[in-house]
Amino acid sequence: MRTISQWPARWALTAALFAALLVPAAPVFAAETLALEPLIAEALANNRELRAAESRIAAADFRITQAWGFPDPVVSIGYQNEGLTRYNYGESPDAQWMYSVTQAFPFFGKRELKQGMAKADAEGARAAHEALQLRVVSRVKELYYDLALIHRNLDLVGERTALFARIEEAALSRYASGTAPQADAVMAQTEKYMLREREAMLRQKIQSLEAMLSLTLGRETPAAFSRPEPVPFAPYLPDERELDRRAYAFSPEIKNRERMIAAAEAKVDMLKREYYPDFMLKGSLAQRPGEYRNMWGIETAVNIPIFYKTKQEPAVREAQAGLEGAKHEMEALKLMTASGIRDNLAMLRAAENLMELYRNALIPKAAQDFSLALAGYGTGKNDVLTVITRLKSYLDYELLYQGQLTERAKAVARIEALTEPALPGK
Repeated sequence: MRTISQWPARWALTAALFAALLVPAAPVFAAETLALEPLIAEALANNRELRAAESRIAAADFRITQAWGFPDPVVSIGYQNEGLTRYNYGESPDAQWMYSVTQAFPFFGKRELKQGMAKADAEGARAAHEALQLRVVSRVKELYYDLALIHRNLDLVGERTALFARIEEAALSRYASGTAPQADAVMAQTEKYMLREREAMLRQKIQSLEAMLSLTLGRETPAAFSRPEPVPFAPYLPDERELDRRAYAFSPEIKNRERMIAAAEAKVDMLKREYYPDFMLKGSLAQRPGEYRNMWGIETAVNIPIFYKTKQEPAVREAQAGLEGAKHEMEALKLMTASGIRDNLAMLRAAENLMELYRNALIPKAAQDFSLALAGYGTGKNDVLTVITRLKSYLDYELLYQGQLTERAKAVARIEALTEPALPGK
C-alpha cells in the first residue's frame, strides 16, 4: 500500500530525470578546440606522399633538358704501323697516330618531339601532385569529422550513463521501500556498466583516429589532439550536371590523363621520325713524324633503317596502341569520376533524409516514449525494463543522427575533392 509521503519523492525523481532528458548537457569543449584549417595546412606541408610526388616532379623537370640534348660525341685514338715486326713510327711515312671526333645528329624534329614528351610527363606529374593534394585534404577532413563524431558520441553516452545511474537510484529506492524487486536495480546497473564499456571503446577509437590523422599530417609519432569543432551542417544544393562539368574542367586527375595522351601522341610522332636516318659527322687527324705532313679528314655517315618492318613499324604500332589505351583510360576515368560524384550525392541525400527522419520523428517520439515510461515507472504502472528499453532506443537514435551528420560532411568533402579547381585558399 503506497503512502501519501512516498508520492512527492517519486514524482520529484521522475521530474528530475525528465528534465535531464529534455535539456541534455551541452558538449564539454576543451579550452582550445582543434581547428580544421591548420591541420590541412600542416598536411599539405608535411605529408610524406606529397613530398614524394614533389620529388617526382623535380625528376620529370630534369628529364626535359636531357631530352633536348644531343648524343654524346665519341672521341677515338688510334695508331697505324707499317709492318708487323717492330714499332716504326718516325721511320715510315705510313706509320701514324690518328685522332677523331664523331658527333651524331638526330633527324630534324626528333629532339623537339622527345622534349615534348618530357614536358607532357612533367605536366602530368604536376597534375598528379595536385590531385593527391585534394585527396589529402579530403582525408584530413574525413578523419577530423570522424574524431568530432566520437567526441560527440562520448557526450551522449555520458549523459545517458547519468540517466541510467538515476534510474538505478530510483530502483534501489523502490526496492528499499518494498515497491519494486531487486532485479530492477540490477538491470539498470548492468545497462550503466554496458554504457561505460561503450565509452571505453569510443576512447580507444579516438586513439586510432589520432594515429591515422598524425600519419596523414606527416608527423613522425602519433600525437593527442584537442577536441575538434562540431561537424558543420552547411547548406549544400549541388547540381549533378554542373558537378560533372566542373570535374571534367578542373579535375587534376583528368588533367593528368590529358597530359598522358599528349605524351603518347608525341611518342607516336617521334617514332614515325625513326623511319628517317640520323646523321653522324666525323673529323679526324693523322699525326705523322718528321718531314711528313699531318693529314686531316672529315666524313659523314647515316644509318639506313632498312629493317623498318621488324623495328620501326612495330614500334609505331605499339605507340599507337598505347595512345588508344590512354584515350580509353581517359574515358574510363571520366565515367569513374561521374560515378563517384553520383555515389557521394546519393550518400549525401540519404544522410539528409535519415537526419530529417531522426530529427523530426524518431528522436522526438523516442523522447516522448521514454518520458511516458519514466512517468509510469514513477507511479508503478511500468516496470524498469520498459524504461531502460525506451532510453536505449532514444540513445541509439541520437547516435545514428550524429553518424549521418558526419557521413554527410564526409560526402561533401569527397565531392569537393573531385570537382574543386584548386586547393582551399589557393
